Amino acid sequence: MEMRTLGRTGVKVSPLCLGAMMFGAWGNPDHEDSVRIVHAALDAGLNFVDTADVYSAGESEEIVGKALLGRRDDVVLATKAHGKMGEDPNHQGNSRRWLVREVESSLRRLQTDWIDLYQIHRPSPDTDVEETLDALTDLQRAGKIRYFGSSTFPASEMVQAQWAAEKRHSGRFVTEQPPYSLLVRGIETEVLPVAQQYGMGVLPWSPLAGGWLSGKWRKGADAPESSRSGRMGARYDLSDPVNQRKLDAADALATLAEDNGMTLVELAIAFVLNHPGVTSAIIGPRTMEQLTSQLPAVDVVLSAEVLDAIDAIVPPGTNIRADDAGYQPPSLTDAALRRR
Repeated sequence: MEMRTLGRTGVKVSPLCLGAMMFGAWGNPDHEDSVRIVHAALDAGLNFVDTADVYSAGESEEIVGKALLGRRDDVVLATKAHGKMGEDPNHQGNSRRWLVREVESSLRRLQTDWIDLYQIHRPSPDTDVEETLDALTDLQRAGKIRYFGSSTFPASEMVQAQWAAEKRHSGRFVTEQPPYSLLVRGIETEVLPVAQQYGMGVLPWSPLAGGWLSGKWRKGADAPESSRSGRMGARYDLSDPVNQRKLDAADALATLAEDNGMTLVELAIAFVLNHPGVTSAIIGPRTMEQLTSQLPAVDVVLSAEVLDAIDAIVPPGTNIRADDAGYQPPSLTDAALRRR
């Protein structure tokens, strides 16, 4: 598997990154089976694994830690912090107080002495980005983490963080992890160009659009059941006209894939990898079968005709469903900030 450079770090990573969100209570509760999936991915040539503290309340990190025993030195290991990890209001967020504490918990669960890439899972409007960058820089100098990045940050906040790092002579975010798929193309407008401008590695999550591009969502067929649809029912409710538009697009894309001799899964992941600003696409299999179906995408080459056909189905820069962007700022979600 041909490696790609992670931003300007010099670190080489596989074009597919194994995402571990589905290992644990959120997806596959069988630890031994999850470990087998991790080992199969590494044996197939992947050297990049991504998880987060909040995934199944730390269980995902524990599974990854078990899986990497004896193989840690050969893996670029990424995790994230920000999400709520307890009832205490300070057991979350992007403050120095929390990050310095939580990195130790992640290191313990992962059974490692260092984290290669420590990412801030979402922006925190009540925390100065300078506070976050200074804390991450200190953790880097202490050898707890090697690099740090952001996840699902709007382009404006990516720029703000880069300026703050330059002004304070601190470390900077070297990667961004945004949502990106055939159905969620909003980052093409600003996030991807900004990342390219600052030499940031881009690690898109959910290239299968939360299962919509698994090939199981087809017109005329029953809606498939999944753990995600159980947790986020509104995002999969076909009585919603927006979800009907997603179904129409998924069905058209599946037909396009079939007409060109590939599966929709392969088309979807290959599309994400095709963008010149993308470093590695995060795949999140729950089962060995899902992993096996996703690995061939790395060798798929999309013609200009296929890419044009995709643009005709879902125009560049378009998110069919707005909340698929993964983050909405308080200026939109808090009515008081719109009406003061």
